[in-house]
Amino acid sequence: MLKFICFVEDEVITMLDQRILDTLERIEALQTILDFSIEDMAKATDVSVDEYNEIIKGKRDLSFTFVYKCANVLRVDITDLLTGESPHLSSYTVVKNGEGLELKRREGFKYQNLAYQFKNKTVEPFKVLAKFEESQQDAPITLSTHEGEEFDYVLSGSLKIVVDGHTEILKAGDAIYYDSSKAHGMIAVNGKPCEFLAIVTDKGKID
Repeated sequence: MLKFICFVEDEVITMLDQRILDTLERIEALQTILDFSIEDMAKATDVSVDEYNEIIKGKRDLSFTFVYKCANVLRVDITDLLTGESPHLSSYTVVKNGEGLELKRREGFKYQNLAYQFKNKTVEPFKVLAKFEESQQDAPITLSTHEGEEFDYVLSGSLKIVVDGHTEILKAGDAIYYDSSKAHGMIAVNGKPCEFLAIVTDKGKID
């Protein structure tokens, strides 16, 4: 199980935390090998240089979006960064229920990559569980962007999603497809967790 968390100085590093440090080390190593500057990486991941340095040093939350953008600019599969192993299946891959590559994109969201063993993918499919958080209901929704497009299909619960300034409430059976370079974000609403499928495409890979 892989969990993304925020580190603070002098915190005791656990085995779970070590896997996150390994991911950060892989990003930094590839950055050096490919001769990308910190400024290049910060620009590619849409953060400031100071923010990039803090993320790489483990002093700031490590988000899925950040790792996804790093994988794109470093031209590797996201699985390479998360596990240190390249996907090796090219015909088909089966992921049993609950056995996806797990990661935590941000507080309250649990993602499972459902095709992490398949190489040269043109999409990244995820099963996502969003916790219902009362404190989020009247607060601005955290937004992010990444290249390509995204398809979200609600399996259970209700999802409030904002895309490019527009707000939609999706329930079980509802779906949305959008340009993910537009600012977007979502939260579970109506008092229950929301489970949904998220399929992220990369236009660069598909073209």
